[in-house]
Amino acid sequence: MMLKKLLKMPASRLIIVSYTIGILLIAVLLKLPISLKPGATISYVDALFTSASAVSVTGLTTVSIKDTLSGFGIGVLIVAFQFGGIGVMTLGSFYWLLFRQEIGLLQRKLIMIDQNRNNLSGLVQLMQLVLGFTLIIEAISMVAFGSYFYFTGEYGSIGSALYYGMFHAISSFTNAGFDLFGNSMLGYTDDYFVQALTMFLIVLGGIGFPVLAEVREYLWGGHANYRFSLFTKLTVLMTGVLLLVGALGIWLTERSHAMTGMSWHGKILSALFTSVTSRSAGLTTLDVSTLTEASLLLISVLMFIGASPSSMGGGVRTTTVIVILLTLISYARGEKEPRIFRKTISQEDSLKSFVFFLTGIGLVLAGIFTLLSAESDHWGISAILFEVASAFGTCGLSTGITSELGVTSKITLILLMFIGRIGLFLFYTLMTNGKKKPLIRYPEEKLIIG
Repeated sequence: MMLKKLLKMPASRLIIVSYTIGILLIAVLLKLPISLKPGATISYVDALFTSASAVSVTGLTTVSIKDTLSGFGIGVLIVAFQFGGIGVMTLGSFYWLLFRQEIGLLQRKLIMIDQNRNNLSGLVQLMQLVLGFTLIIEAISMVAFGSYFYFTGEYGSIGSALYYGMFHAISSFTNAGFDLFGNSMLGYTDDYFVQALTMFLIVLGGIGFPVLAEVREYLWGGHANYRFSLFTKLTVLMTGVLLLVGALGIWLTERSHAMTGMSWHGKILSALFTSVTSRSAGLTTLDVSTLTEASLLLISVLMFIGASPSSMGGGVRTTTVIVILLTLISYARGEKEPRIFRKTISQEDSLKSFVFFLTGIGLVLAGIFTLLSAESDHWGISAILFEVASAFGTCGLSTGITSELGVTSKITLILLMFIGRIGLFLFYTLMTNGKKKPLIRYPEEKLIIG
């Protein structure tokens, strides 16, 4: 009876319910004694917060993962990373394919909404690619990290090295941002191999599976004159610009502050790593609490923008921002439509970009207002802005105030992490689902704007 009611729900609501059930189930599992180390405790709110952070692949934590969770609890977190990172419908597709069940129209529609796609074509192949890429990349990176940890003497046994390597590989690729090191990656500030491989995994997880699919087709598809889609071109362009601008800004503000004492190449790598992780991952090689106000503001902007559509990350997404920038440029030039790479961007996409961007700003402002109302006596606006942007962008960076927040603030961050994970496309689909479009079009009238 319950299953029939769920299947009768609109696709967007069914996905929301699936993620909600997943978060609640993970929270219950984390609360079990088997998930905790001897003597460790976790409150119901903190269990829910950790679960929401894991499923939304954010990385904000109110408890020390290393000191609180047992091996079973860590395993529960890894399942949550995969569930939230690649998406509930990707895992559903794996089940359907494994048991040779037909993937019908409802399932394809669910996949389309979960992956923020515009049409039903090629969805099953995309899901197979997502699963294949995820398993292969995580397996290779687990062996790479584990071997490195073992042969450098980081961990005494190969089992421990592979265990830590597996967790760090999955956390990096899914952009979850959780760590078992106890201090994020502050202990690897001078380790260029670990930083480089971690950055590579973060970028792969945050650039979007449609982009990875096109790269695969270009390299191994056997096409003589393969052409990348406009989506891929804009995504790669915006990703590169944000990484470089972020790295330059962080280097300028921190080279004589948080990076004091580092070599010139160490400063460059730390700036680049911080720029990469600020987009979605949350792992850090710099103590965030020591950063300047300028850096905190810049990183907050990067976290707000987030990763790309159909990826492991959150935020308003890269394509949203670049379409807005192109629209502003075209308007300044007196052109009616934004154009790039000999393609015209549709009015619908321009409108959606502005709607999503302004909605994101509204949600962040509402979060800041709520936290300021509850925490103004304890924390300043810069720390709260940083925390809210981190939650909405599913990033996980923090100035260290997360565990000190009250229940109201934690619930607010949970909601922001949840919305950041499902994305603004699904957020709006939920509100408009089932509503008929008006058949009447009223006369148009010009207004005085600006």
